[in-house]
Amino acid sequence: MSDIVLVTGASGFVGAAVARAAVARGFKTRVLMRPTASRANIRGLDVEPVSGDMRDAASMAAAMSGARYLFHVAADYRLWARDPGEIERNNLDGARATMQAALRAGVERVVYTSSVAALKPGAGEAVDEASRHTPQSVIGAYKRSKLVAEREVERLIVEKNLPAVIVSPSTPIGPRDIKPTPTGRIIVEAATGRMPAFVDTGLNLVHVEDVAEGHFLALEKGRIGQNYILGGEDVSLETMLGDIAGLTGRRPPRVKLPRWPLFPLAYGAELMARLTGRQPFLTADALRMSRYWMFFSSAKAKAELGFAARPYREGLKDALTWFGTNGYLS
Repeated sequence: MSDIVLVTGASGFVGAAVARAAVARGFKTRVLMRPTASRANIRGLDVEPVSGDMRDAASMAAAMSGARYLFHVAADYRLWARDPGEIERNNLDGARATMQAALRAGVERVVYTSSVAALKPGAGEAVDEASRHTPQSVIGAYKRSKLVAEREVERLIVEKNLPAVIVSPSTPIGPRDIKPTPTGRIIVEAATGRMPAFVDTGLNLVHVEDVAEGHFLALEKGRIGQNYILGGEDVSLETMLGDIAGLTGRRPPRVKLPRWPLFPLAYGAELMARLTGRQPFLTADALRMSRYWMFFSSAKAKAELGFAARPYREGLKDALTWFGTNGYLS
């Protein structure tokens, strides 16, 4: 079998980083993209674009033809939608169709990109892969979608011998966050002085290129059926905003807001989003999630894969440089 690598979601943030890492390793790299997806993140990259949809069995079968390895990175990454069920359907149906196509095509190894969104955070402590959400405990359509999609992949590993390793990136930051992601939006808003206040929460931040490296370590060294957190540093939102201010020459925000008074603003933002179709910056689910500090341990990935992440501030610098060069901060 040829050394063709298929990467889904290469128009996006993590998918583009994985595609670039595949090319750098000398793989013949095929990328599945929706017909309407932007090609900006793969412009100039030596890849074979294939038009298709992760939810469509026929297009997945065509994209998978002759591929040795699959990186299924594509996902509907929205924290809000007019129809929240659409996010769950997209990610579950996409995972199911893609994994079944990989089984039929005889792909040698699969790396499935899940998310720490499917893991249950602790009370300010870093949790590992054993801290699992249930459909009842998870908050928000996106997190629920990643949870049910991950469970479907696990089912296919057990019942159909799908040769898959699961990786769970924490919160990636860095260059080519083209959309940008919800975290990228925070970086842009803070860097342009439009985020004067914050809530008391925390998250785990990792350079997107380290996440891509982790995908290949999982391909080479990961155990079938195992899940590996690909994370970086646990950081409070206050620290992150202070570091952005320091890197951009701005004053850091000092006002720490309680959550409950913000819910009317969130509901108003969601109402405006329904009218305009634009993603709201603040949502009720995001406020509910912010009660939990999203701290995670990558000890398993470090021990079994040799995974390592650079200091998170390097990712922050790279993100700000890319956003600035591409006009997001003007």
